Amino acid sequence: MTPTAEAPPDSELEAALAAVELRLSALGNALRERDSAAIDRHATELHRALSAAVDRFAAAARSGAVPRSLRHRLAHAGGEVAAQRESLARATAALDRAIDVLIPRENAALYSTFGGVDRDTRSGSVLA
Repeated sequence: MTPTAEAPPDSELEAALAAVELRLSALGNALRERDSAAIDRHATELHRALSAAVDRFAAAARSGAVPRSLRHRLAHAGGEVAAQRESLARATAALDRAIDVLIPRENAALYSTFGGVDRDTRSGSVLA
């Protein structure tokens, strides 16, 4: 299929996808190295690359000009983004738990004679 004026040629799609894959790899390396400055920089670059790629792929999809191999690679990159996001969320939750153990909150929820956590007895709500 011949690219139209609206759809970017395959080489533009390839370049946009390669940029996403490169940024995704750089972010993965920064996460493994726990380099916070690099993580921030590569995450910003990945966001920009993803935005540009989505624009190009959307234009190509409107004309039906997205090759199957590039669609597959884009889906794979999306899966990697989701996996990195999940990994980062788990690491953040683990860090939050460790901080809570080391530095307890002043208003930490405590069990009371009412069961559960301390409740405000003036709330006016009925508890079953």
